[in-house]
Amino acid sequence: MYCHHCQSEISVDLPVRRQETCPKCSSYLHCCKNCRFYDLHAPQQCKEPIAELVSNKESGNFCGYFEPASEKPAIDKSAEEARKKLDELFKKK
Repeated sequence: MYCHHCQSEISVDLPVRRQETCPKCSSYLHCCKNCRFYDLHAPQQCKEPIAELVSNKESGNFCGYFEPASEKPAIDKSAEEARKKLDELFKKK
């Protein structure tokens, strides 16, 4: 599996426990963003229709439908790009 935060490939024993973290960046591994059902464009950002809503997608959770994603997660750079534009706009002279 891959860490959603640092993109590192991680070898883990299944099932992934809620408190397990990435050895490189300490992000939770049993979280929505590492799940194969996570989809930014799906309702509640989850393709599993009967899963309960998880508000913090990066936090360890108890979702019983969690399955580690087999592909490296895509990085959403829109927030980073917006921050750069704001910094440029309001930079001190």
